Amino acid sequence: MNRTRLDDHLADLDADGYLLDASQEDANQLYLSGFTGPDPFLTLYADGEVHLLVSGLEYGRAQTEATADTVERHADYDYEYGGREERTDMYAAFLRDKGVESVSMPPRGPVGTADALRERGIDVAVDADDRLQAVRAVKTDEEIDAIRDAQKANEAAMRAAEELIAGADVAGEDVPADGDVERGVLLHEGEPLTSERVTEEIEVTLLRHGCALDETIVAGGAQAADPHDRGSGPLRANEAIIVDIFPRSKATKYNADMTRTFCVGEPSETLREWYDLTERALEAALDAVEPGATGEEVHAAACEVYEEAGEPTFRTDPETETGFIHSTGHGIGLDVHESPRLASGGEELEPGHVITVEPGLYDPAVGGVRIEDLVVVTEGGYENLTDYPIRFAAE
Repeated sequence: MNRTRLDDHLADLDADGYLLDASQEDANQLYLSGFTGPDPFLTLYADGEVHLLVSGLEYGRAQTEATADTVERHADYDYEYGGREERTDMYAAFLRDKGVESVSMPPRGPVGTADALRERGIDVAVDADDRLQAVRAVKTDEEIDAIRDAQKANEAAMRAAEELIAGADVAGEDVPADGDVERGVLLHEGEPLTSERVTEEIEVTLLRHGCALDETIVAGGAQAADPHDRGSGPLRANEAIIVDIFPRSKATKYNADMTRTFCVGEPSETLREWYDLTERALEAALDAVEPGATGEEVHAAACEVYEEAGEPTFRTDPETETGFIHSTGHGIGLDVHESPRLASGGEELEPGHVITVEPGLYDPAVGGVRIEDLVVVTEGGYENLTDYPIRFAAE
């Protein structure tokens, strides 16, 4: 955590401190406290110091693991198993013990905690801008290394997925199609190769590399036309198969993200044109990435490639359901989607921003194509953290 940057962003808040009441699932909490507590706990940032208030169950581990200046437990305030009113009395006492009479909380902070503290004379203001998001967006060298490591695991998983797809037979071509399997279905060891089977290979590989994910995307054919369809059922030859993997390191909690689109067999002429266009859109967007450029400008660079080829985008038709129907990318860190945005209205890029660049085209009548790299903005442009080939034919 960069405390200088944190101080700069919180300096004009009219409050004595910044308060979080959340578990580790809130990336702001994990960032500020450095602690992986599964249950909600309090973190206070005041006068340049981080203070934690945790249950007795978590006290010992928090003392060892948290990046905090002080760690206290409920028992220090004569509370352990009381009710809600007693718990909030403890919260108020904790704040006043640190000389705090007013706090700012993020927009998604518990309204119950905020109201209860107000009832106890603590002034609570909402940080509508969620300033910790802006602080987190610019990564330190250590954070970039953590994302880089997660991306290496991601590449191993993508390789495992591609090899599984590339090694498949095609029913009715490589092997006879029996009565239960349609012609053109991909087969692995004689059984239909499904999105679920490829996902399993991805998950197992990630676990072996110290990462995990809750879900991934392996979507073929018409399913690939929905950017967030996870995919299900048998995969088929001559169709585009989108594989989008976004794992999280179990050790550092930082995420990575990468998408490749593969095809076994002969894609349609339209799919081939789409793939070439998307590769060009990716290159154009990457060329636009540099400090001082805005996320809107990077997005525009990708859109222009598609628009010049006659493909619809949200810029030309906000209501289109086909074509380029999402933003060009997003920040990544402790959350898989965070600031900055590569989209209309996207903010200025700064060195240390780690962003995805992921143009794509979609139509249920054709399928979908998306290619995504992960890059860090540098003083001179960008460094691509993705070391994986871009190719349509699975190998």
